[in-house]
Amino acid sequence: MGTPNTLSNLLFVNAVRPRSMSPVQQRRNKLSNKLWEQIQLARSQIEHTHFVVKRRVTVKDVEGNYKSIERPKRIKPWWFMSSDGSLCLSVFYGSKRIEIVPEKTSIRAANMTDLIAVLDLLKSETEAGSLDVAIEKASGALKMNFNKNR
Repeated sequence: MGTPNTLSNLLFVNAVRPRSMSPVQQRRNKLSNKLWEQIQLARSQIEHTHFVVKRRVTVKDVEGNYKSIERPKRIKPWWFMSSDGSLCLSVFYGSKRIEIVPEKTSIRAANMTDLIAVLDLLKSETEAGSLDVAIEKASGALKMNFNKNR
């Protein structure tokens, strides 16, 4: 049993848990998760291991029953070797390339270790909200693609 003044050491507040997340926070989380996947993919390439993210999908079997199974998720690396031989990174939100700096779509990295440092920095800046304008622009471009098909 605890001491009598244990509860008095706690800070009690009136707070209500939000029912839903704001769209801005949802976009931040989406990009942050994708950046995490890219960091893990880059680390696995350096360490010569496999990185697999599983996702649940529902499939119909031979008898016509639906089953939920896990399948590996295909993760495409966002980095590439440019024509001058340097390692470059493009950040994507969905299928749209994000312009973090206006008119610039790629970030140059010296090597794979530097690439991981760049991805870590981008992830922390995304979570802090520094990339909200760029994410909003890419999100709007994605929405335009969906709306013109209707």
